Amino acid sequence: MQCQLLASALRRRAEFQVTSCNLDSDAILQSLAASQVGVAVLNTGQNVNHTHDLAIVRHLHLARPEIATILLLDAYDREVVVNAFRAGAKGLFAAEHPFRLLCKCIQSVHQGQVWANSEQLQYLIEGISATPTLRIVSARGAKLLTVREEQVVALVADGLSNRGIGRELDLSENTVKKYLFRIFDKLGISSRVELVLYAISHSGQRKPEWRSVP
Repeated sequence: MQCQLLASALRRRAEFQVTSCNLDSDAILQSLAASQVGVAVLNTGQNVNHTHDLAIVRHLHLARPEIATILLLDAYDREVVVNAFRAGAKGLFAAEHPFRLLCKCIQSVHQGQVWANSEQLQYLIEGISATPTLRIVSARGAKLLTVREEQVVALVADGLSNRGIGRELDLSENTVKKYLFRIFDKLGISSRVELVLYAISHSGQRKPEWRSVP
C-alpha cells in the first residue's frame, strides 16, 4: 500500500513517468525491459535486515548500470549506508523527509548526482579511509586469522603487491612477507592465487574495520 501511494503521488507530477512492480530482482528487470527507465526507487519499508534489499541493488546495478538507484529507508546505520553505495546505489532517502524533497532527490540522481545527507557522507568518508578486512572462517564459522592478517588478505585480494600492502598498512615489505608466510602456514596454502581462492570460498562478509590496529 505504501508503494502504491508513493507511485500515485509521483504520477501526479508532470515531470515523471512512473511504472511500479514488486521488490524482486526478476520483476524489476522485467519491468525495466518493458519501459525506458532512468531512475529506480526501491522502497524497503520497515525491513530491519537490508541484506536482501542490497542484493537487489547490486543485481540491478550490475545488470543495468546506466539506471540510477535510490533506496528508501525507514532507518539506517553506518554499515547499511556504506554497503548501499558500495552495491551501486546513487541515493539514500529517509522516509520521514517530505515528498517534495524526494522529487528533488529523483531529479538530482537522474542528472548524475549522488544524494546523501551529511551524516551519510561522513559514514562514506570513514568507510573509504578505513583499512578493509576479509574475515577468513572455518567450516564452523570460527575466525582463523588475526585482524591484521585479515587486512593483509583483503589487500592481496584487491591485487596489491607486497610493497603496496606495506604502504597501505605502514609496514615494511619484509614484514608483509612474514605476514603472508604466517597466513599460508595457518591456512595450509603456498601461493597468493591459492590465498585469493581460499578467501573467496571461506570468507565471511567483507566489511571495513573501524577500529585502529596496532
